[in-house]
Amino acid sequence: MKEIDIKTLKTKELYQYLTSAVTPRPIALVSTISENGMSNLSPYSFFNVFSIRPPILIFSPVNRTIDNTKKDTLINISKNKECVIGLVTEDIAQQVSLASSNFPSEEDEFKKAGLSKHLASLVKPSLIKDSPINFECKVNDIVELGQEGGSGNLVICEVLKIHIDEKLFDSENNIDPLKLKIVSRLGGSWYGKTNEESLYKMSKPISKIGVGIDNLPLEIKNSKILSGADLATLASVEEIPNKKNTATNEKNTEEKHILAKELISEGETQKAWQELL
Repeated sequence: MKEIDIKTLKTKELYQYLTSAVTPRPIALVSTISENGMSNLSPYSFFNVFSIRPPILIFSPVNRTIDNTKKDTLINISKNKECVIGLVTEDIAQQVSLASSNFPSEEDEFKKAGLSKHLASLVKPSLIKDSPINFECKVNDIVELGQEGGSGNLVICEVLKIHIDEKLFDSENNIDPLKLKIVSRLGGSWYGKTNEESLYKMSKPISKIGVGIDNLPLEIKNSKILSGADLATLASVEEIPNKKNTATNEKNTEEKHILAKELISEGETQKAWQELL
């Protein structure tokens, strides 16, 4: 295991380690407006949702490492406590990358990146028409995390209204991630796509408490075939099931575990348990 002493790293090196390790990160495309009425648009991958009631989104513009200056987004919201946050999809990712350029303050990134504005309902900054989801926000607070180049500034935004393209909803009125086609940020020049090859479902023990791996029978817990993920799936049941009186061919332990592993991969946890029992 490589150990890295933070104190010995230059800011650029530390940035590369942190942003390459903490991935994938969602991207906030932030629309603001200056005191002079100039629109600004810039992406931030230090971003996420942090509260439901009240609905809070937080993003962090980092002071420029070259000269420790603050970005236009931060300057604008310090004056005008409002912003619009749009999400970034595959369709607009390249344009968003262009918008991240350090254009002069008097330039409109909407025009530079070829993205369209739309009038917001409750705030002055424009909605991003090309983004399928927009959040109109008021800025509740800005928390400075440091005074040097590379220091972040937590912008705590309360969502006032959400705009969602109706095409994104599935039959149960949930947002379909495959229709949304969101893009995530990784390290360097790497980005992630949302597609059937990269997505998978996993049951979560939210409404129930699993038995835990420590309570699995020793023969299962000490298996040389079942992985930690397999054991966690088995241990997510509320209680170890009873063996059903079904006629099955006699198998040795290895054969049972191989079959159980295959059943788990197919989402057939209960059948896997019956094989193991």
